[in-house]
Amino acid sequence: MIRRVFPVLALAIFSSMLGAGIVVPLLPLYAEGMGATGLWLGLIFASFAISRTLVTPFFGRLSDRKGRKLLLVIGLFTYALISFAYVMADHVYELVLIRLVHGVSGAMILPIAQAYIGDLSPEGEEGKWMGYSNAAFFSGFGFGPLMGGMLAAQWGMNLAFITMGVFNLIAFFIAIILLPRSDLRKSATALSFSFMDMRRSSTMVGLFSFRLAIALGRSSFFTFLPLLAATRLGLPANLIGLLIAVHVLLMSMLGIVGGRMADIFNRRVLVGIGSIVIFAYLFLVPLAPGFWPLLALCILGSIGSAIATPPVMALTVEEGRKYGMGSAIAAITMAMSIGMAVGPIMTGAIVDLIDINAAFYFSAGFALFGAALFMWFTRAR
Repeated sequence: MIRRVFPVLALAIFSSMLGAGIVVPLLPLYAEGMGATGLWLGLIFASFAISRTLVTPFFGRLSDRKGRKLLLVIGLFTYALISFAYVMADHVYELVLIRLVHGVSGAMILPIAQAYIGDLSPEGEEGKWMGYSNAAFFSGFGFGPLMGGMLAAQWGMNLAFITMGVFNLIAFFIAIILLPRSDLRKSATALSFSFMDMRRSSTMVGLFSFRLAIALGRSSFFTFLPLLAATRLGLPANLIGLLIAVHVLLMSMLGIVGGRMADIFNRRVLVGIGSIVIFAYLFLVPLAPGFWPLLALCILGSIGSAIATPPVMALTVEEGRKYGMGSAIAAITMAMSIGMAVGPIMTGAIVDLIDINAAFYFSAGFALFGAALFMWFTRAR
């Protein structure tokens, strides 16, 4: 069953993350052309994460009760429509509203598709299929900026937004035709639990802590690496783009290997090893003297994420069988959203108070702290 359904779910994940990747490099310029100030730019970017964070738990629980297919196809259709809405926006406040709806539609795609994959993953193969899921996630996010930049440079930003909409519209039609309804009987026992019950699970608390800490570090990395590379090392935009693309796309490819490792070796130990690698690469980024050492550190960071992330997702699937797959995946996705929203703000303040190096040291320390919390809360496993 999962081999037949997974390509449809992977396409949904890839399309949504491709759209997110397309928007990232274009939106600041697009908003600036409408006269956006720094505050408005912050609101535009934060609104996506805020709305996604607020509604993700609701949609996760709803998918456990009513099924996953309906929410997923509504999310894909809304995502497509909101992609076209970027083209019609004339004012900055309209972009904020669009981003709010964009976040809501995103909450109906990624966590719901991953919960569907978790439902179908055979016991003992959770890491394998969640590794494939992460590959779809990072490949979409990695190709998005490359595609968006190329389309915008050749034919303008509007075509980039339209392309984002077309991809998600295709995924919508494919999901309607090929995706079967999820089996609600598997969630019957889990529905007797609430989110409060899930909070009392030490494993879920550990997973939430780790996911939040890693997302915080990753968002800070993406925010300040271009600035550090340009101002400290004098790297041109194309080399900075290459650093980020290699980092993200390598996470996609290595995540498949990491998923298989998560089914063979102790998952808790793998998270610990991966966390140490992530700490090392973030801590060493400010010390890199040039492009090649920085590229090596980006590769090291990809390896660390590929070691740590699949076992975290596999453990989440195990917890999802107890508390509801949609609810468990939603909780971890919410942690990621909070980290992505709060990370740049916290580290931005640190940059203003100290310097840009401190942003990476803080992110490294926070990642290590999150890993320590994970190891503590899961010590009984």
